[in-house]
Amino acid sequence: MSELRVKGVALYYEEHGAGTPILCIHGTGSSAKVWGSAVDKLAGRGRTIAYDRRGCTRSERPDPYELTSVEEHADDAAALLQELHAAPAIVIGRSYGGEIALNLVERYPGFVRALVLLEPAILTLTAEAHSWEGALVDNVLLAAGSGGPQAGAECFYREILGAHGWAALPDELRTMVLDNAPAILAELKGGSSRPNEGILTQLHKPVLIVSSAESPPPFRAVDEVLADLIPGAVHEIVEGGHLIDAAGPKVLRFLDEHMDATEPRRDNRA
Repeated sequence: MSELRVKGVALYYEEHGAGTPILCIHGTGSSAKVWGSAVDKLAGRGRTIAYDRRGCTRSERPDPYELTSVEEHADDAAALLQELHAAPAIVIGRSYGGEIALNLVERYPGFVRALVLLEPAILTLTAEAHSWEGALVDNVLLAAGSGGPQAGAECFYREILGAHGWAALPDELRTMVLDNAPAILAELKGGSSRPNEGILTQLHKPVLIVSSAESPPPFRAVDEVLADLIPGAVHEIVEGGHLIDAAGPKVLRFLDEHMDATEPRRDNRA
């Protein structure tokens, strides 16, 4: 558990295991804590690096922190990989972290060996999804305007996970989300990215896209479009909500297929 200063901010990160680097990029309002016990399973496959993105939990939050972008977070991820001599890595991106991972491979292709996108929030890929996202952002900003940043954070997660999913979050993760309310608002105000479809149609790297059967339908719709754009991309649908298990069987199988066979790794695979 360490800290590294990149791009003007101090980023908290953890390393587990050895072998092929695996970089985990979390979604909006969360942190490295969201990976939970999945880190141990991933570390059985390779050198797993999980970090808190700028503005989140144990990483530095710029002051003021009113606006950020997918590109800024991708630059942070690239700098982290470079400083840790961890490129090329298999990059696992969750939700907004999936947007960041995709932007990373577009702009820093040599830093990425393969991609695992856990319901990436590329909501600009269809007009319907983009409209749904716009309504979501409006609701969150309205809640934050009337009840403060934490009310906006709770509104965001209730929309994404559903009321039951929000209530079922462990206390530690619910506290994490509320504490990261300023980061949530900064990311939403920064807007979504629009992938370069020309680059994606020429992307010749292994890509796994995982969608949840119980998430809002716009997520699955854009995942289908994304899978069609990227040559050879595999699209899987799993049970459960938006917080997909990063060490589920389909993900672990993909990792096993695309690890560097020359790199050492632990034998305690789960």
